[in-house]
Amino acid sequence: MSRAVTYDESIEPLVRFIEETPRAEIIDKTMEKLRAGVPVKTMLTASALAVTRSCDLPPGHHGGPLHPIAGIYAVTKLHERMQGDDRFFPIVQQVALANKHVHDPVTGPFRLMEFAPLDVTGGSETQLEHLAADGTGKVSNAKGLEAAKAAFLKACDRGESNKADHLYQWMWDNMPRMECFDLLMSIAIPKNALDDHYFIYPAYTWRAMHEVIGTDHLKHLMRGSVRYTARLPAPRAMPAVEELIQKHGLMDRIIPVKASQDEGAVIGPLGEAIYGVEDYNTIPVLLAEALADGLSLEGAGEALSIGAAGLFLRSLTGNPMDVHLHTSVNLRRWLLRLDGLSRWNKLMILLTWHTGPEVKSTQYRMESQPQMDDAAVAALPHRTQEDLLDALAYSIYTQPPTDWSTVTNLGRMRAVPEVKNTINLAYQYVKLGYDADALIKRLGEIVCHDSFTEMHAFKHHQAIVEEFHATREPYRWMHLVSGAQAAAISYGKNMEVYEGALELMHAAE
Repeated sequence: MSRAVTYDESIEPLVRFIEETPRAEIIDKTMEKLRAGVPVKTMLTASALAVTRSCDLPPGHHGGPLHPIAGIYAVTKLHERMQGDDRFFPIVQQVALANKHVHDPVTGPFRLMEFAPLDVTGGSETQLEHLAADGTGKVSNAKGLEAAKAAFLKACDRGESNKADHLYQWMWDNMPRMECFDLLMSIAIPKNALDDHYFIYPAYTWRAMHEVIGTDHLKHLMRGSVRYTARLPAPRAMPAVEELIQKHGLMDRIIPVKASQDEGAVIGPLGEAIYGVEDYNTIPVLLAEALADGLSLEGAGEALSIGAAGLFLRSLTGNPMDVHLHTSVNLRRWLLRLDGLSRWNKLMILLTWHTGPEVKSTQYRMESQPQMDDAAVAALPHRTQEDLLDALAYSIYTQPPTDWSTVTNLGRMRAVPEVKNTINLAYQYVKLGYDADALIKRLGEIVCHDSFTEMHAFKHHQAIVEEFHATREPYRWMHLVSGAQAAAISYGKNMEVYEGALELMHAAE
């Protein structure tokens, strides 16, 4: 008899709290628990487990467990940079989003069932049954672990997410976990061309577990991303990228992993070339040539980061969720540093960044150059650091409200002209050499207002923080200005959770 997933008694009551608390009460009750001393790590673990167990996968990518889990790393890091009760804003936002998705009729009610591990060598179909069900004539004769891998790849090709889930329950117990993850990413990376979130979901889940909440619940938390990755449509062939790898012999030549100081002379110009393109399909060509000429994998990642920042600054998007240029490159640079991820996957990670629909769409709404206006910046009054931070924040807080009656497609929204005022103020700030951490702090406070973007604003903020610190001069400032640009676009769309938590804080004073 099938039964729903249950968790250890040390975490089960808190999971049920997130699942069962009415939406109207979740802000108040979460703040109460955090103030009472429930550790942030425990709260986020419970939130991830709740949204995994009680949310079906969404038909697209909004709703379900995807975005609440993808935001865990970012909200944790922002929480760590904040002080007082304000530090709870990011955590409450994440928990409230998980609770919202649990109660969403699009993805619930739902229960994730316990799945028995499937040993493909002991319980697989016969070849005849396999052929009858498949119709392609492809049958694997592999044995043992290789048979499990082949069966998983076949399940993904056929969209058999249930079977893939069963197989992975066995593989987690019988293969090195990094090898399991590498296999999953071999499907997720090319599916990025169909939807950026096929790549994002498993990669962010892996990062959340390994850098925030731990791996005690790995087998449960990875189930959503396994099922999501394995569903139809099947992975898209990427002949252009694969031909670049073959043409330049990138699987056969020695490519350094770590970047060196000497690579700066190559990384900067390559980044500039990337953000100067008009056709994003040019980007992997530039990267493959640089790798063939001796650039390291991490050096190529840094150049891609510079390119992503420049392209974001050229972008005229007004969609507050169009932040994948930064969030995706940041996640890819993290993956490049992982030991055990295969050379093939690391090359594909670099050479497929441009393929995500939410990355690629920005090339159709671009200025010819990054939007900073030197003449407009020169005309701005000189301000002290604190006064300029206030002016920058004011320019974000006073962005014109969106007339939602005129919006029929978020993906086609264009930024209002006032966003350029924010960009120019941020550019003035960095040109004056003012403190980067003070600007990061102020932008983090602004990001905490967001309840609209399903964690996109939080992920973008964390991405620009990390990319600023991981990018060399004279390019790192571009990430900070990008952060201000994104904040101006996303601010004020929906601030329900922030306002509810703020009211509770004032009531407690």
